[in-house]
Amino acid sequence: MSAVLYSAAGGVATLTLNRPGSRNALNLDMCGGIIEAAQSAASDRAVKVFLVRAEGKVFCAGADLKERQGMSEAQVRERRMKGFAAYAALEALPMPAIAVVQGPAVGSGCEIAGACDFIVATPEASFRTPEATRGTVGATQRLPRILGKRLAKDLMFTGRTLSAEEAREAGLVTRIASDPDAALQEIIKTILEAPQQSLRLAKRCIDRGVELDPKGALDEEIAAIEEQLAGGNWMGKK
Repeated sequence: MSAVLYSAAGGVATLTLNRPGSRNALNLDMCGGIIEAAQSAASDRAVKVFLVRAEGKVFCAGADLKERQGMSEAQVRERRMKGFAAYAALEALPMPAIAVVQGPAVGSGCEIAGACDFIVATPEASFRTPEATRGTVGATQRLPRILGKRLAKDLMFTGRTLSAEEAREAGLVTRIASDPDAALQEIIKTILEAPQQSLRLAKRCIDRGVELDPKGALDEEIAAIEEQLAGGNWMGKK
């Protein structure tokens, strides 16, 4: 059974974490599947929105610790680097990417969801990063940028679990929906009807701009405006 399922139709690409029997724990195969799916979507101009979902009641229980048993130091390093590459592939998607979190997201699950542009969660969703309490290091970069370093440290040092509501208050989750499919219908409809270049340029400006000083961020937006003007795609042309 494939660790990741991927489909694309009607402008919507869907990546599904597909190891429900292992609580969708992230292993090497799943890392590779995420990278391949992200690359397929990125190279497909018909894809206008990318969804990350999961089979079963758990979004992702973190790294597959059973896979690590018996691994050499080099193999552990390779697996960790593949995980970073998977998160980066999601984060680099040019189109809007939405994580749909229907249950616990632990460690790598937080990384996968956090690499998307925003998260739609069910009330049963929760978020936890217990890496340090388990004797390893991970999830130290992306979440502090989203949550702020104090809350990120609280989660990391204590293994504390954020409920869906707490995650929304902290800015990790943007919407909570008992029926995520109904919520997604409205979101997807809006995205599909919007000028695609504008959405992609806006995403690029936001992602790059938050890493720059105010002048550099404004220069990024001005460059995007010039790119749009040069292509004749201003004010509503798709």
